[in-house]
Amino acid sequence: MPMPATESALAIATCIRDGFEDYHARFAAITGRARSRFEQRDWAAARIDAVERIELYDLCIGGCMTRLQAIAGAAPDHALWVRVRAAFATLVEGLIDGELYKTFYNTLTRRLFGTRGMDDAIEFMAIDIEPSDAITHPVARHVYTVSEARPAEAFERVLADYRFDVPYRHRLRCAAAIAVRLHDDLAHWGPNPVRAIELLETVFYRERRAYLVGRVFGEHRFSPCVIALVNDGDGLRAEAVLSRRRDVAHLFGVSRSYFQADLPTVADAVVFLRSLLPGKPVDEIYTVLGRAKQGKTERYRTFFRHFQQHATERLVQAEGTPGMVMAVFTLPSYPLVFKLIRDRFAWPKTVSRQDVQDRYALVFNLDRIGRLLDAQPYRYLRFPASRFAPALLDELLDQCSQSVRREGEDVVMTLCYVQRRFRPLNLYLREQGADAARAAALDYAQAIRDMACNDIFPGDMLLKNFGVSRHGRVVFYDYDELCRVTDCNFRDWPQPRDAVESMAAEPWFHVAPNDVFPERFPLFMGLPRPVMEAVREAHGELFDPRWWRSLQAGFARGEFPDTPPYARALRLA
Repeated sequence: MPMPATESALAIATCIRDGFEDYHARFAAITGRARSRFEQRDWAAARIDAVERIELYDLCIGGCMTRLQAIAGAAPDHALWVRVRAAFATLVEGLIDGELYKTFYNTLTRRLFGTRGMDDAIEFMAIDIEPSDAITHPVARHVYTVSEARPAEAFERVLADYRFDVPYRHRLRCAAAIAVRLHDDLAHWGPNPVRAIELLETVFYRERRAYLVGRVFGEHRFSPCVIALVNDGDGLRAEAVLSRRRDVAHLFGVSRSYFQADLPTVADAVVFLRSLLPGKPVDEIYTVLGRAKQGKTERYRTFFRHFQQHATERLVQAEGTPGMVMAVFTLPSYPLVFKLIRDRFAWPKTVSRQDVQDRYALVFNLDRIGRLLDAQPYRYLRFPASRFAPALLDELLDQCSQSVRREGEDVVMTLCYVQRRFRPLNLYLREQGADAARAAALDYAQAIRDMACNDIFPGDMLLKNFGVSRHGRVVFYDYDELCRVTDCNFRDWPQPRDAVESMAAEPWFHVAPNDVFPERFPLFMGLPRPVMEAVREAHGELFDPRWWRSLQAGFARGEFPDTPPYARALRLA
């Protein structure tokens, strides 16, 4: 006898709830390994954990779908799922992370029904989901009063409370250095500026560092406070203290890999972190905590709410040189860009559509070390056709037909990558004065170096493929030619043997697809001569094939250079 509809709906809803809780528990188990990786300095295993955790969501969705099909059958009943949605809403009502449960539920329903667009009868609409700002539950934290006479004592208590299986090399010296740095950085607050400090109980891990994250209080104001710990092999030590929002925003930036932070609940931590970084969108905070699906939901919700509120504004082509592989558009009043793969790529591009998708997927799993923008893939986005500038709509329908189609009064995008909007470097250099342009060019070279030291080669070094943040930091965002340093063959530029070879218009020697000639990089960089000379002086190794080959040799031995996520000036004495 078939199960009554109400009971069946509850059984399905319970299965989905349990599926999310299984995902959450396995997520926590992987995240919980971060502490031992840090203590044992097992950076290779930490990289493997990061990729495993990214892949976990789809793995758990697949397992839950199998269980659901056993309960509900292979052909889901739409009328039944209207009841399932109501039952699920009741099950998760009042939970701190209820919106994460709903996102998991939505992913399942969309895959089971093959939903294109939205179905508000069986889905939780992203636009209607309550933002995390409504949460009032306090996140777990430690609070310390700082004595005016002996401020270092408070920070010694801090370090004593955050215990590891590796001892501090010199805990008192670390505490004193933290106290001095905060006093100096916050001296503009007045004498004895630091009155208290509060830190999340959860330690944040990423790459080779552990972070104590919280706030430092003065008499009338507060500031973010992040204490970075390193394990040198001789013991732990405090390496840096970040108390400026700009520096903490970089640490939590969209060009960074996701933190390993074993948070019992997530949304209350997001609310706390927004108090430190009020200018950072909530979707980016969810994403950098490893909750990429929730980050996508929040990004969708906030963008489309803004899109509806600015009903007369049109989507237009993004500023900058049009890409040969991607068509890029934006809403001028909102800091996102939407990227669609073109149907055909102009010469000399030789990559395929699948190559492009594979490279964007690769970046999703890489250690982005602050130089590669996170690019979130969205499927079946729907926009009103009337909201597109006519020239943009014509371009998309003509040149991106594999990704874009017209459905009545709407435009549907089957695959679209969404990134934070940065100012293209080629435009930035034209707009800035000499000093700012020089600084940006030097950071562009540093970005290439940082990526290289993490086995990432941009492939296409043209300035238009890099962007500049509002704080002047350069990042790479065009991935159609990105590859591993270890997959390249770095060659010396051959010298002509006679006048005929010297005068040849085309290379007189064989060039394989993976051959790279660092000595020729200046031709692709296209920097003005004075700026190029400054780059050569500061980063001459980039143009030396021997340096690249030495990196490859180090990678073969399992050696990856350390790339700190903050400036040298922020390190403690």
